[in-house]
Amino acid sequence: MGLIKAGLGALGGVLADQWKEFFYCESIPNDILMIKGQKRMTSRSSNTKSSDNIISNGSGIAVADGQCMIIVEQGKVVELCAEPGEFTYDSSTEPSIFAGNLGESIIESFKTLGKRFTYGGDTGKDQRVYYFNTKEILDNKFGTKNPIAFRVVDSRINFDVDVSLRCNGIYTFRLVDPLKFYTNVGGNVTVSYNKDELRETMKTEFLSALGPALAKLSLLEIRPNQIPAHTDELEKYLNEELSGEWGARGIGDVKVSINPPTLTEEDQQMLKDAQKTAMYRDPTMAGATLVGAQAEAMKTAAGNAGGAAVGFMGMNMAMGAGGMNAQNLFAMGQQQAQQQVQQQAAPAADSWKCACGAAVTGKFCPECGTKKPEPKPADSWTCKCGTVASGKFCPECGSPKPADDGWTCSCGKVNKGKFCSECGAKKPAGVPQYKCDKCGWEPEKGTKPPKFCPECGDPFDDGDIQ
Repeated sequence: MGLIKAGLGALGGVLADQWKEFFYCESIPNDILMIKGQKRMTSRSSNTKSSDNIISNGSGIAVADGQCMIIVEQGKVVELCAEPGEFTYDSSTEPSIFAGNLGESIIESFKTLGKRFTYGGDTGKDQRVYYFNTKEILDNKFGTKNPIAFRVVDSRINFDVDVSLRCNGIYTFRLVDPLKFYTNVGGNVTVSYNKDELRETMKTEFLSALGPALAKLSLLEIRPNQIPAHTDELEKYLNEELSGEWGARGIGDVKVSINPPTLTEEDQQMLKDAQKTAMYRDPTMAGATLVGAQAEAMKTAAGNAGGAAVGFMGMNMAMGAGGMNAQNLFAMGQQQAQQQVQQQAAPAADSWKCACGAAVTGKFCPECGTKKPEPKPADSWTCKCGTVASGKFCPECGSPKPADDGWTCSCGKVNKGKFCSECGAKKPAGVPQYKCDKCGWEPEKGTKPPKFCPECGDPFDDGDIQ
């Protein structure tokens, strides 16, 4: 009886599984990350006795926007589709006489019948369709139970201190790699995988990454109340910190919306005091504050119970002990402002101009990357091979130093043209060439002749100039 039952079960199952199936998935809720696809069966369908977890060859699978579909056969992912539309599974190992070549399908169906008989009439196979929610997963709240250290830096006043802050907000994420999520997290779930199963783990990891991310953000020298305005940088640092744990799960593209952090009263007062102290670094601001304090002191002295004279006498004693007056502070501020203008107008001592036209102060041009040229010795010369040499021969190719047939300008530049290439001065007039009009004797070219010709004794004058 067992063999007959197994044979009838195998035959009925193979015949029932000849029908093509159509898989679909409704809109996936925000709290569902992964869900098993469903076969569509209506009251008019004859495919009511097909086996679970069997996908016949040629079956159709619908994929909507914001979804990614995979087909798992015997525990292995064999197909993936993330494009909206209908996907046809035409490489299934479960044959159907309604797909492909009829003769081959019939032969494969009999083979499947024999295989199922050996499994007691059961399928001996597992095929599943899973859908993943690739939309942005919203409304993930976070809050710091314990304070996070945040470094407040202001290089203008040499201020560098750590404060303790608490913050809260929400973050979002996406499934950027469904295969990793299926392999490392979801697996063959029966119905669906809810984000609540990962909520506490992700929240803990998010808060662990928030500290290093805020530490990187503090390098921008921003104040704690400015953190919400720098969410782009914060998101970048968070993705970098979470790329290890969350990347292995196929989760990424983290975005965050953070509320203004709160500080302890002690830290708040410390920052306020530092800001006030920094304000007085400006002599004009300190002078204005002093004027305001003096005006207030005058009002108080005028209403002194012992008489205005006594009040003003005490005020003058206090001002004398202070050793500083507003006029001196205003003068110091004006002097500092003039010095700043002069420093901005004066070029940097080590500045140089690159060939691309950029003004550079370092060793390399920030525009084209050219290295700052090394200063040439005063007696250096450039060989035809491009090597800068200082001796009589090139150390690279051995070529001799070319003869210098130019002229030296008053600025020290050696030129060959009519104008100096360094300062633009015109080439000075050279020594005229003389020739004795009596005997024809000529002095050496470029030299001034003697007063009398050494051959005939005739004196040289303007008439002897050639």
